[in-house]
Amino acid sequence: MQGHLLQRLFTGIPTLFLTLFFALPLGALVMVSFWRTENYHLIREWSLMNYHTLLVESAYSTFLIRSLVMAFAVSIFLVAISWPIAYFIVRSGGRYKLLLSLLFAVPFLSGEVLRLISLQGLLGPVGLVNGLMVELGGAPLRFIMYTNVATFIGLVYIYLPIVVTVIYLSIGNFDFRLVQVASIFGASPTRAFYEIVWPLNLSGTIIGFLLSFIPCLSASLAPRFLGGPDGTLYGMSMSQQFGESGTWALGAAMGVALFLLSLLLLIGCCLFVDLRRTGFTGMGRA
Repeated sequence: MQGHLLQRLFTGIPTLFLTLFFALPLGALVMVSFWRTENYHLIREWSLMNYHTLLVESAYSTFLIRSLVMAFAVSIFLVAISWPIAYFIVRSGGRYKLLLSLLFAVPFLSGEVLRLISLQGLLGPVGLVNGLMVELGGAPLRFIMYTNVATFIGLVYIYLPIVVTVIYLSIGNFDFRLVQVASIFGASPTRAFYEIVWPLNLSGTIIGFLLSFIPCLSASLAPRFLGGPDGTLYGMSMSQQFGESGTWALGAAMGVALFLLSLLLLIGCCLFVDLRRTGFTGMGRA
């Protein structure tokens, strides 16, 4: 009886948490998306006008496409550089593996705004990089700051610790005796990596990709602080609806559209990627 009660408690708490802090806010967002905003007031008149605006106004589709391209480029780049970092920590970190992995969590000790401001000081017109270029007799690199390049660098800087940690945890649970067996049977290190290590850690790679791709779609601070006038992303436009524009209903519709797009991405990964063949079992190695 006591065990059954504890089981209900442990399953009930996460359910209650998700209901209060995910399902209910999402439901409220969906409801508001069918209303309209007038003079910074919500008018409870049900219509599809906000979704019609998103489909008709070319600016919103431009922001969305720009965000998809940026999120895809950032996530691919993060996976590409996180793999060698995580692999080095696992294979060569020795007793310092935990310390090296924790070092990537240091940026989280400061806020995201502070980190982006530090990038402004590094990449800005009178920042450290351009100051060094001038001291060396070169010209300032004006193509970096307040461009999509700066937004790209900012997003990589923000989400690199997350992707490295996810891939590190995946590789850390991998049994490298499989690689030794493959080498015994004549496989080269490169072939062993691409036929054993990579596919059996693909689940961690996909999770790392998604944990950077989905937040990048809704990123608003990085393009606001680092992007230029032509660098507005979907998340930045959405945040403006809840801020200076005051069109909360349209912003809610943009949020619902973004949620549905992210949901389709997750469903696509579940349908087209067999996680059981990538080494994913739902629990760590004993």
